Amino acid sequence: METAALLAPVTSLEFLRDEFLLTGEGPVLSVYILRPRPKAFISENILQRHRIHGIRSRSQAAVPANSSCAAVHGEEKHAIGCTTEPICYDLAVFGAKAVRLLRLHRDPQNGKQLHLELLGPLMELQDWALDVRWLSGDHQNLLCVAVAHNSALLLDVSKGQALIQHSCQEGCLLYSALLLTHECWSDTVLVGGTVFNQLVVWRPGEANSSKSNHKAPVERRLMGHSGVIFSISYIPEEGHLASASDDRSVRVWGVGALGGPGGKCGNLNSACLRVLYGHQARVFSVHLSPGKVFSAGEDGACIIWDWARDGKVVRTLKGHRAGGVRALAVSEGAGDEEKWVATGGADGGVRLWRVKGEEKDENMEEAATEKLTDLKFPGDGLPKVVCTTGEEDEQTGWSQIKFVVCTDKGLVYQCSHGIWEVIWQGPPEFQSYCVMETVAVSVKQSAVKLCLCAVGNISGSLQVFPTSHPHSGICLPAGSGKIHSLIWLKAEGDVYLLASGAGGLVYRWLVEVNLNDKGSVVLGVNPLPCFLLPPCAKRWLTTAVRLCSRSQPVLWVCGDRRGSLMMFQERGKIKQNEVHEGMSEVLLTDREQPAHEECETLQNEISADKKQRTMDMRESPVRILEPMSCLFGVHGKQGVTSVCEYKGLLYSTGRDGCVRVFRVQSGKDTETGNISTGQSVENELTLQLEVLRVQRACKGMEWLERILILESETREGEPGEGSETGQHDFLEGEKQELGFSAEIGREARFVIVGFHAVHFVVWDPVKQERLLAVPCGGGHRSWSLWPSYKSVWPGYGALVFIKQGSVLASEPPREGAGMGGGWGLREGLHGRGIGCVCRLGRIVCSENNGDKMEGEERQWEIVVTGGEDTSLSVLAVNPITGAIKILSIITDHISSVRTVTAITSPEAGRGEQLQSLSALLVSAGGRAQIQCYRLLIAWDRQRLAPSCQVIQVASHRLDAEWEKRRNRHKTVKLDPETRYMSITVLDVKTDCVLLALSCSDGAVRLFSLNEGKRQIDLLWETLYHQRCVLSVATCSLEDDKGKRYTLLFSAATDGKIALWHLTEALLSSMDNSSDAATRPSPCLSIPAHQSGVNSLAVWAENSGQQEGGCLVTVASGGDDGQLTVSTVRVQYPDDEKFGGSRGFSQTSERQVLHQAQFQHTSQLQLRLHSQTRVELAHAAPLTALKVLGPGLVVSTSSDQRVCLWKVCSNSVSHSGVLCSHVADAAGLAVWEGEEGEHMPRRGVETEGETAGETISQETADEVKGGEPTETGRETGDLVWSTNDEKRGEVRNLTENDIFDKKRKILSKMCSERTQSGWVLVCGQGFQLLRVRSLKKDAERWRGDREEEMVNQLDKVTFQEMSGQIESKE
Repeated sequence: METAALLAPVTSLEFLRDEFLLTGEGPVLSVYILRPRPKAFISENILQRHRIHGIRSRSQAAVPANSSCAAVHGEEKHAIGCTTEPICYDLAVFGAKAVRLLRLHRDPQNGKQLHLELLGPLMELQDWALDVRWLSGDHQNLLCVAVAHNSALLLDVSKGQALIQHSCQEGCLLYSALLLTHECWSDTVLVGGTVFNQLVVWRPGEANSSKSNHKAPVERRLMGHSGVIFSISYIPEEGHLASASDDRSVRVWGVGALGGPGGKCGNLNSACLRVLYGHQARVFSVHLSPGKVFSAGEDGACIIWDWARDGKVVRTLKGHRAGGVRALAVSEGAGDEEKWVATGGADGGVRLWRVKGEEKDENMEEAATEKLTDLKFPGDGLPKVVCTTGEEDEQTGWSQIKFVVCTDKGLVYQCSHGIWEVIWQGPPEFQSYCVMETVAVSVKQSAVKLCLCAVGNISGSLQVFPTSHPHSGICLPAGSGKIHSLIWLKAEGDVYLLASGAGGLVYRWLVEVNLNDKGSVVLGVNPLPCFLLPPCAKRWLTTAVRLCSRSQPVLWVCGDRRGSLMMFQERGKIKQNEVHEGMSEVLLTDREQPAHEECETLQNEISADKKQRTMDMRESPVRILEPMSCLFGVHGKQGVTSVCEYKGLLYSTGRDGCVRVFRVQSGKDTETGNISTGQSVENELTLQLEVLRVQRACKGMEWLERILILESETREGEPGEGSETGQHDFLEGEKQELGFSAEIGREARFVIVGFHAVHFVVWDPVKQERLLAVPCGGGHRSWSLWPSYKSVWPGYGALVFIKQGSVLASEPPREGAGMGGGWGLREGLHGRGIGCVCRLGRIVCSENNGDKMEGEERQWEIVVTGGEDTSLSVLAVNPITGAIKILSIITDHISSVRTVTAITSPEAGRGEQLQSLSALLVSAGGRAQIQCYRLLIAWDRQRLAPSCQVIQVASHRLDAEWEKRRNRHKTVKLDPETRYMSITVLDVKTDCVLLALSCSDGAVRLFSLNEGKRQIDLLWETLYHQRCVLSVATCSLEDDKGKRYTLLFSAATDGKIALWHLTEALLSSMDNSSDAATRPSPCLSIPAHQSGVNSLAVWAENSGQQEGGCLVTVASGGDDGQLTVSTVRVQYPDDEKFGGSRGFSQTSERQVLHQAQFQHTSQLQLRLHSQTRVELAHAAPLTALKVLGPGLVVSTSSDQRVCLWKVCSNSVSHSGVLCSHVADAAGLAVWEGEEGEHMPRRGVETEGETAGETISQETADEVKGGEPTETGRETGDLVWSTNDEKRGEVRNLTENDIFDKKRKILSKMCSERTQSGWVLVCGQGFQLLRVRSLKKDAERWRGDREEEMVNQLDKVTFQEMSGQIESKE
């Protein structure tokens, strides 16, 4: 076995100047280039089976006085740019009990030419290495190593041996150590953090230590921490030392000079200068620089402290998911120079920030959210609405933003550079009530940009004017009642204005801005047909988005205050009216449009005759569009707050705390099932809105306002592609049956904007953290967020809002601030451990993209992982390059995900290369919760990578099921803390899927999943085990008459395995006429372990000579570290000649207990045939078990070993082992290599079991003794059987004929076998392993089975002959 891909916690980071970043992940060392843009370049396994904990570069001179010993120190041999010779960096990499030297070569003329050279073999130590430093001066081959038992070594790296080893008199364990070296060994000083919460300073190389067993005394002792010390950093500039502890604090000590000539040990009375509390969990790493302290801990935050002045937090850097930050590195920099800050998380992610050397308090990222600025609004009346104006582009800074405020007196104010002025004063009807919205537009055929402002009143009047030229405004009628809301919408370069009036009518206009001959601004308005909202209590519009396609009519998707989403369709093309200098205040009617009046006269007053004409137009008939599709109340009763479109998918938010992802789906004829083609305007395509999934924000965040796409998403495609520029691709990316492209929309990463208690919050649902928080007082106020360019979140922002009659603004970020989350050099996965994994299949790109994509990047394995952080991750893993891409993250679970299974099938047809697949994913875990999704995986031609769309199918919780029961007051309420431990698929029917789940409350439950109805129903449950059921697995059998049998295996904490025959129980459960389904009872109980059984793997094999029966093998692994293989003899009911010992070894018969007796259930006979145990299979509880191939079983444990076992009829032998780099291994997924196979088989792969179709259907039919047939179920079981019609023929063959025939068949099966297998182990990260000897193992297993089958045939023939002789007598 060998490693193909690895994702593990990042445990080491180091900078080489400002050019490279080195990361240690497991034993793999990766090199990232920082300029011009950070990216990964090269990776190599350095420490083999050891995890990297530190990286040190060689120092050619003494450590500079202003450099940090905790950071990268020293100069390289050759100055950069001064020579054409290759530049080399000598590195010492250490971790666990190993140290290795290597050299990084860089071509100065081409900085991208890098390669790593190993300098000698791996040096194994006798103790854990905590720190490594080079000796300076002429001792180029000497290396100092600090080890865990408070000792220090002097290594000769040229010889690979230890020259000197000295210990301290304080013989305790160290959690951290810092070596301070100089020119010789006698100058070395060691600072160690002990398990007794102390810092000890001693000299391992003092002059009087001539004896090898000499123990040096403790020179200084620093006390004050109340927890163990994880990290130490020192700068000799002022003699300051920093320590990070388990007590969540960082302490800065004044110790004086340490190290250097003579090995100084600092001041006699070292004092603690500062105690820094700010982390909410343990602090793992600390870096000390002049005036600043960088610390990172388990809370996932990297905090920058200004300890020299007041000890306050300067900046907080967050970017990792759960699990915390395990590694921290800060580049060198002098004074005000910017520094690189890198963090490595337990989630396997690496993030990079650029920070200034002189950060000030006012630039603090999170503290800025607590600082508010009063804009000192001086106007008449109370401000009611506030909006921001300014040029809407990426270059617009905070200083260029202007604020527009409308008061209850009908006045509109504008604030520019802190100066307020009145720009518009409305008539009396605009007082006491008004609504206002602004939008930035461009003047037609001009580079001029300006801001349009629309103000509506309670009587249906609407005033539109440019803020820079308010005298050029126009007045528009919007009915005779109150204008509830105004919406500006920009699409394809056009600007639309929507006004929601009385009676559910939404008035619409197309607005243009032009310049006349005199250079004055002129507004042109073209009325559009009105929308009519469905009748409801709160009948007004709150949001809208316009969708257009090259070949289909324009669609509008709107949301209202009642919480409904509706879709309108434009009928025909909109004819542009001639632009006039003035106002167009008519609605689109069948008669001629009236004339316009001059805008100057309308600015002063509205004449009486004009008012009368306006009333006449209100009474005239108008064209009204009714919704063609409506999702009534989909966001509850509190309303929809926003709708936006991004790359083919729609996103809506509401005050129900949910984000809904939906799309436009074609409707089908209910009788024919065909899709409408739309020959006329009246008979067009039947389209409807379909919700794909629901994403909830954090607990307590119910008032959502909108979503913003992450800036990292826009970099992959068109920047800011969305509601304005990407509309023409909306319908074209939907469904192929609509007549458009077959591309599947990919859900984007986004952040949620809304209110949480009294704070305005920008929330990341994936990382589960706040990106911005402003104490505004909560909802029910007018606000505006900057920047809002194309609905993209750049990582920073500022809020302007109204509170208690004042206009306030949060502290803006500094100009030119970078991304708040830094650069994601590598995206993290689960930070709290992966509990389950399931493989969906393989995606292969068959297109020729030239140089854009190498051949090794064309195939990706699609897997799904579930973790303790309550999330599911859909991943694409390249087994050749080891690259990992996160396709989607699902966060619907409210507790940890314990088990997952998938039913996969190709997306469309069968071909040589599979570019898409569809999978029905079912996950379960804590709080008795089941979630079901439909995953659509396809190859994205633009991104040249797989993409995933998640469709939420159904969900289920036991406590909700109890609420639906009749007479529930007579029953005990189900425990809401029940956990689902394992899941397996019993049967896949045309209309539903049957699932069996093991539960922590001692029950085995059967569920029915109906994807068409989108519901999960509980069919029955049994409490047979009376204790926690840890695992379930299923096996489907089929006799030679085509009758199918379903067996279920369940195992609990008592170490016993129960076998259930569920054939009749499944039939009765699906019978709707029966209210109470038949509760089955176990047919067989197998004692397998002394304690809990964590995993089961089941497979069946039908030997041809065993008439009417088969052998079912169940392998189990338990908390006792034991591997048990039990074989159950299954006899079908039609075998009349069933005998007690026919075909079985007498040795196996003697081993069975009373459970070996036949159990008669529905005429199916079962008994335990044999049982084999491997008592010390692992040194810890065996957590996962899978079947990789014929007779090959893979197991893993928390001892970090992955073992391969060869299973025979009466023995289990060890076939291979690999030490994994994944701690706390909890799940496995295995599959056979598909180098020679182009089409994955349809089947079921479960976290609780693995079923792989091990032989082809044609070969299986040949084993049966007949011609290949098309009948048979693809269950993934290894089934060998013999047809009744061929039994006589087989019996008439000689022993040699049978032996030769079976050898040919088995030889053909081996030739069809692929060359390798794959094992994916997950825990604290995951590791993909390749098993190259799978074919050899399969041949060896088949050879053993071949000999056993011939021996069994001899026994059968002898028994038949004996029977015939007895009958004759």
